[in-house]
Amino acid sequence: MLKKEQHDEGREFNFTAQDFARVRHLIYRHAGISLSEAKSDMVYSRIGRRLRVLGATSFKQYLDDLESQGDATEWEAFTNALTTNLTSFFREEHHFPILADHLLSLKKPIRIWCSAASTGEEPYTIAMTACEAFGSLNPPVEIIATDIDTNVLSTASRGIYPYERVSKLSDERRKRFFLKGSGPNEGSVAVKKELKAMINFSQLNLLDESWALHEPFDAIFCRNVMIYFDKPTQSKILSRFVPLMKSHALLFAGHSENFLYVSDAFHLKGKTVYTLSDGSQQKRSSYQAKEKTS
Repeated sequence: MLKKEQHDEGREFNFTAQDFARVRHLIYRHAGISLSEAKSDMVYSRIGRRLRVLGATSFKQYLDDLESQGDATEWEAFTNALTTNLTSFFREEHHFPILADHLLSLKKPIRIWCSAASTGEEPYTIAMTACEAFGSLNPPVEIIATDIDTNVLSTASRGIYPYERVSKLSDERRKRFFLKGSGPNEGSVAVKKELKAMINFSQLNLLDESWALHEPFDAIFCRNVMIYFDKPTQSKILSRFVPLMKSHALLFAGHSENFLYVSDAFHLKGKTVYTLSDGSQQKRSSYQAKEKTS
């Protein structure tokens, strides 16, 4: 544990316990991310890169400038630096047959929100699942894919990946949904344009007072996101999902997440898959009635 006013002699920048506490407070206030006390080294490493880029001489100087100048670009860089993005195509694969069956039961067109798009593997997997379910590269499905991290969204929107990212997919899926790079692009694959056309990528902070989302969804993916928030923040976000879900909508969570501990708004339908509870259905109907009359 760092002493209050000292730092390791071998470190490039002065980094005190006060600095670490301040970083934890700022990222919680700005993005709802609850960093554990075990993340000190991670914070030093990632924010230290920002100090080098900006020519700052200490964490205190950097954090003082961050708060006093209110530079939206640097707040974005600060948040991006502390956001963990671990993802893969067809991660937690048991969800996608459930999604496919769900899609085939719905009226068209269909809307899906992927609330933690990261570098794009999850929304593209949702798109592939829709294509396979309907037997078409142009299924009646629109996917809204959001993330707080603008760097990963840039990667996602490009849709270009090292070949090893798709190496575990079947040959059929690779041929159907990706183009293999050649020449200077050898060793990479690009998502086909039909898949990209299904997805709208945009930046969204789940802690923002308002979301640029209005029409309800047939499914929401919020997987491996809530683990970074404390329970009050989890509860607040989940309550905001309710009016954005159609009565039949499914909510997909990560394998280590259990929403029933923080909210009574949902009913467990399957392994980390939820539907709206009866009480939420009533609240949702009341909310929509108010929206129509307002």
